[in-house]
Amino acid sequence: MKQRQTRRIKAKVIEDTKRSTLHGFICEGAAPGSTVHCDDFVSYQELDDFRHHYVKHSSGEYVDGDIHINGIESFWSMLKRAHKGTYHKMSKKHPGRYVSEFAGRHNLRELDTVRQMEFIAAGFIGKRLLNKDLVCGVDGRLH
Repeated sequence: MKQRQTRRIKAKVIEDTKRSTLHGFICEGAAPGSTVHCDDFVSYQELDDFRHHYVKHSSGEYVDGDIHINGIESFWSMLKRAHKGTYHKMSKKHPGRYVSEFAGRHNLRELDTVRQMEFIAAGFIGKRLLNKDLVCGVDGRLH
């Protein structure tokens, strides 16, 4: 999801696109009473705690005045291009890492390089990622 005023992205890998899953994600990231814009996918229906507007992608509608989801679609488009052009293959073991990386890049993009580096370096404190955790399966063997 993308917050229009701050232009910040919140993204994560979800297990499925069922109504309960998508509504749960929206409720985690948006305050009750907020305006939520989405497409007309059936699982987004009945967002009772929100002012809900949608564009009818199924009918070829992508913008209706101020109602659109172009910002979040742009984010997913960049992630997909990175998949094809940068990584070529994304490990099924780490989809959340790729999504987090791109959400982080998006959210820091307006800072200058030094501020971006300071923010990223501060995130390293107290964290350690071992190579075996990246390349080994849950059984501890190389895959």
